[in-house]
Amino acid sequence: MITKRIIPCLDVKNGRVVKGINFKGLRDVADPAALAEYYSGAGADELVFYDITASAEGRALFTEVLTRTAERVFIPLTVGGGINSTDDFDRVLKCGADKVSVNSGAIKDPSLIKTAALRYGSQCVVLSVDIKRVDHTFRVFAKGGRVDTGIEAIGWIREGVKNGAGEIVVNSMDTDGVKQGFDTELLQQVCDAVRVPVIASGGAGKAEDFIDLFKKVPDVDAGLAASVFHFGEVKIGDLKKRMQMEGIPARI
Repeated sequence: MITKRIIPCLDVKNGRVVKGINFKGLRDVADPAALAEYYSGAGADELVFYDITASAEGRALFTEVLTRTAERVFIPLTVGGGINSTDDFDRVLKCGADKVSVNSGAIKDPSLIKTAALRYGSQCVVLSVDIKRVDHTFRVFAKGGRVDTGIEAIGWIREGVKNGAGEIVVNSMDTDGVKQGFDTELLQQVCDAVRVPVIASGGAGKAEDFIDLFKKVPDVDAGLAASVFHFGEVKIGDLKKRMQMEGIPARI
């Protein structure tokens, strides 16, 4: 049986890990390299690393931080933020990333997914989607959740997989940072639509939220969270032991 992955997310702004609620109200948390190293030793299965502002002037700093982080962790590292071309894929992969997450860049240029998948392999291409309910439909948002694209989310994800995305990160803006549980309705629809690994993001507030996620949406491959791990509200080792007790396969 395939184990369910637990993935801490490091949102990085100006070289520091930050966290907010509903994509707003950011506050400083820690040095990304030090935090990544801690998670690598604490039982995390993977790490996701987002440059959430990804401004052109911040690129060099982000590259330096990413290289320093990759040197200190020994679990798969997915990197996103400001990925708009295959040159950006090349840059972060050379810095030590194992996978590259694309979001707004794919909205701007949908051919990017196919081009990157052909060049680097589908296993390197992660489609991250910020989704919010608008008029009773799931809508794709861009620019760090600031812009409503008008694109219907499930169809967009299906098309991304068709073009070569090897993994999907579903970021529910409705539940992000609220700590009331994952958006299982949305996640079930995504799992029903595609046959690649789906990572749930947004809403974790306690260990039970991960248990509920894997029980209610058994096809979900991983649970991703930030603040509950950053602030010690959920310990990864304890969470995995709880998962095993509940019959959910986990790597201890």
